[in-house]
Amino acid sequence: MQSIPVDTARLGVLRCASAPEVKLSNTETQEVKKDRDGNTVYTVAVTVRPDGRRISVIEIAVSGEPKGIEPGQVVKVTGLTAFAWSMGDRSGVSFRADAVSPAHGTAGQGKGGDA
Repeated sequence: MQSIPVDTARLGVLRCASAPEVKLSNTETQEVKKDRDGNTVYTVAVTVRPDGRRISVIEIAVSGEPKGIEPGQVVKVTGLTAFAWSMGDRSGVSFRADAVSPAHGTAGQGKGGDA
């Protein structure tokens, strides 16, 4: 799987769409996904609006629980990487980041606006 670095500055305003959730590696057994260091992997849904275009939602996997993130809050995404994948007749792009944190340091700030 090829990793592609993503320039977050070109994605416009990044805003948390839903609170961080634990990522499951097996939905049937409810097994929690861990990274290679044994840290729990979380998923954060983030809205992006590049150059005033249509808003899209991407789900970003991050190791360890992101703190202070609330829906509607502007966030900072560090080390965002995209991965193209395919399984059988299905394909897509997944995203992983080193960190997702509040852009303004305080939960709840930055509500309203473009994305």
